[in-house]
Amino acid sequence: MLRAPDAAPRPAPGQRDGEPFADCVLCGEPTEYPESVKGATLCPVCEWQEAQRTACSG
Repeated sequence: MLRAPDAAPRPAPGQRDGEPFADCVLCGEPTEYPESVKGATLCPVCEWQEAQRTACSG
């Protein structure tokens, strides 16, 4: 039986490179951005909804 090569441990859900993801400022779900990112961070769902709202308000 072949064994897969030892891989580096994967970060826990909600972490990338050991740094936890920031929470969405609207719903509190984890975002795709690390906590070190400045500004209001949004999860993918809220980001999409915000883009839909602003696309038609021009």
